[in-house]
Amino acid sequence: MNIFSIASPDATPEARLASEARDWLILLTSGRATVADARALRQWCGQSPEHARAFEQAKALWHGLQPAAEALQAPRHLGRRALLGGALAASAAFLLIRATVPGGVSGLGADYITEVGEQRRIELGDGVSLELNTQTRLSRRPLAEGGQALELLAGEVEVSGNSSATISVQAGAGWISAAQARFNLRYIDQSVCATCLEGVVQVQVQGRQFRLEPGMQLTYDTRHVGSPRTADVSAAVAWREQVLVFNDATLASVIDEINRYRPGMLLLLNRELGLRKVQARFRLDQLAGVALLIRDAYGAKCTELPGGVVVLS
Repeated sequence: MNIFSIASPDATPEARLASEARDWLILLTSGRATVADARALRQWCGQSPEHARAFEQAKALWHGLQPAAEALQAPRHLGRRALLGGALAASAAFLLIRATVPGGVSGLGADYITEVGEQRRIELGDGVSLELNTQTRLSRRPLAEGGQALELLAGEVEVSGNSSATISVQAGAGWISAAQARFNLRYIDQSVCATCLEGVVQVQVQGRQFRLEPGMQLTYDTRHVGSPRTADVSAAVAWREQVLVFNDATLASVIDEINRYRPGMLLLLNRELGLRKVQARFRLDQLAGVALLIRDAYGAKCTELPGGVVVLS
């Protein structure tokens, strides 16, 4: 989604960067920024030292001139292209929903929903139970041959079945099926990861069939299907114990995952720091202070913005 306002044709390169930096700042503090937006901003700041400096100057403006910051938050300064008529307004609303609601427009009508930081247990009957993780959208789907299936639109769910009836879940382009089994299914940023915890799980995707036994895992997306491999099961299901476990993960990916569980956003703009490998274990009730832990452990500079946004640089 294009967030940038229309700059004057006569604007200098410095003025254009300053305008774009203000637009980024407005998006971040709007309460609607997503992990994808954070990645896009990191890429924008990384284009040149001038881009990074423009964003630093925008942050300084926000803190130094509070009335100006409040003016920037007013609807007439949203920093997006002017909405010309009802049709464009509807289009903008559609893009906003698609970009910020887990599962996009379909996620709005999901049968089972969890919000930021929420986890929920659901008993479907016939021996089937679901554990939904944060920001998950899951719906029932009728099958053509009769019966019911589930569709994971976004998020993460642990599925357990203790009857002979087959449980079928669609996630992205694939179907995950099992009977008398337990498996974890994650669908984030268009990538699906299925982990078999108990029993046997069948995965059908792009015309291929895979069999997962306990401790095995398969990932796929719209372009690539992996091969079954041994899973780090303790890390995959740690969220069930209110814990996040990271083994040899980059700090950037750790922050992206943490952002799924806490209001606001941690935004890491230091690319070299983002590539650092991390061994970490966080309790979910510790995440409010995780920015300070990162600051102390890695020497990052922290800048707090409205809306729970913390910029790490």
